[in-house]
Amino acid sequence: MSGYKVTCCSTADMPEEYFKKRDVPVALYHFELKGIEYPDDFGKTISFKDFYGAISAGAMPVTSQVNTDAFVGLFEPILADGLDIIHLTLSSGITGSVNSARLAREELLQRYPDRKLFVVDSLAASSGYGLLLDGALDLRDGGMEIDDLHIWLENNKLNLHHWFFTSDLRHLKRGGRVSSTSAVVGSLLNICPLLNVSNTGHLVARSKERGKKRVIAAMVDKMRRHARDGINYSGKCFISQSACLEDAQAVASLIKSSFQHLDGDVMINDVGAVIGAHTGPGTVALFFWGDRRID
Repeated sequence: MSGYKVTCCSTADMPEEYFKKRDVPVALYHFELKGIEYPDDFGKTISFKDFYGAISAGAMPVTSQVNTDAFVGLFEPILADGLDIIHLTLSSGITGSVNSARLAREELLQRYPDRKLFVVDSLAASSGYGLLLDGALDLRDGGMEIDDLHIWLENNKLNLHHWFFTSDLRHLKRGGRVSSTSAVVGSLLNICPLLNVSNTGHLVARSKERGKKRVIAAMVDKMRRHARDGINYSGKCFISQSACLEDAQAVASLIKSSFQHLDGDVMINDVGAVIGAHTGPGTVALFFWGDRRID
């Protein structure tokens, strides 16, 4: 048994069963929908169907980040049990929660000076954040010590690629990713922007594709260009989707026909409510290990 825990936040967008099976304590984000506050608890308190249905009907959820007290509540019982911690946060390009985690770290290390508590800014989101977590857990389970795992995470997190598209431009407009004019014109012309997460952890629009078939092909082509070993990629591949499972399955099918050496099946997860509050329904995101993100 390792002498440390790997922890993360709910915005890693993996199934609750995954966190339980791999012994990962999780800090829950929260969001407000139609005046009611909910925990980001993997679709239990409010189902993803009802959540995305409310957005499609015009509701605009508001999210809140994990605060310092919540991180103290996550970390302290672990430290009190004599274990160390590596915590992975949602990208600092999306949220300020990394700062809350660091404040909790400073507070707790004064009370537990003999313990180690590393906070890693994942520069990742959704199941890309989950794929980085997965890599860390594999190394932990293989016996890697906490200091070496911390170094590995800092050295390798920019090799984790995120490519995604959305067929609902309203939420990109709301988040400032596209202008109001571009959103209107794009919707009329059936434009699906292809975006990724930059090396600073920000969401960046990279191209505009006309129609889902073209944007799916463009997304998988990015994997061919950037995946480790190209079409001989032998790592894991995760996809997350927000109320558009058929689109995600179409991406997965094209990946499986293009990459014959994947480590297991393509895992398809739900985009959780906090990330989904900003992407809206109709988003498909693809995650894999590849070359280093440089912009």
